[in-house]
Amino acid sequence: MVRHIVCFKLKDSSLESCRKLREVLFSMEGKVPMIKNLEVRLDELKSARSYDVFLSVDVDSWQQLDNYQNDPYHLNIVKKYVQSVASNSVAVDFEI
Repeated sequence: MVRHIVCFKLKDSSLESCRKLREVLFSMEGKVPMIKNLEVRLDELKSARSYDVFLSVDVDSWQQLDNYQNDPYHLNIVKKYVQSVASNSVAVDFEI
């Protein structure tokens, strides 16, 4: 199994903006079939080095991660929205 983690820093880090992104990320459940587990969390500390939203997605394999990255819903809905609201993101992928 592979875990894909992304942290997003938003242009507007208000609670409302963070909650909207959380809603969009959670909308992948049931629409992106290769996702086995999806977790979204909002930062609570709000320090200068904090990112605003945390995403963790588990898939069965590296091939499924590639399929996830190229899934039409992920690309056309989620990724487009993220690109419109995020100022930066960092990611890490590893086997679990």
